Amino acid sequence: MTRRTQQVGEMLRVELDDIIRREVKDPRIGFFSITRVDVPTDLRSARVFVSVLGSDDERASTLDALRTAAKFIRFHLKPRLRMRQIPEIDFRDDRSMEYAQEISQALAEVRAKDAEIARTTARNQDSEGHKDQ
Repeated sequence: MTRRTQQVGEMLRVELDDIIRREVKDPRIGFFSITRVDVPTDLRSARVFVSVLGSDDERASTLDALRTAAKFIRFHLKPRLRMRQIPEIDFRDDRSMEYAQEISQALAEVRAKDAEIARTTARNQDSEGHKDQ
């Protein structure tokens, strides 16, 4: 990714978030976050990764609504961007936040088990030390 494509991706992320929240009036759109925007060097398209909080049905509904509104969103991007050509927008599901939460939860469970084992071991060593005396 070049510096230019990164800049365009970040600019698109900010503008898309604002347009979707202010201009798109579709009740199917739930609580979402645009996690990143990938733009190829030709700047003709943009893959917009969206994380949706909620059930699988809410996720699917939000993504359907965003895909349906893509042309409308693109129309509202035109006056905001100083680009000759506004990229075609492709909304994609991003579950990385969900996976990160699952990993974090699993690590917390492992730490709790390790702490319990350490406490049990320490108690056993203390009780064996008292028996010897």
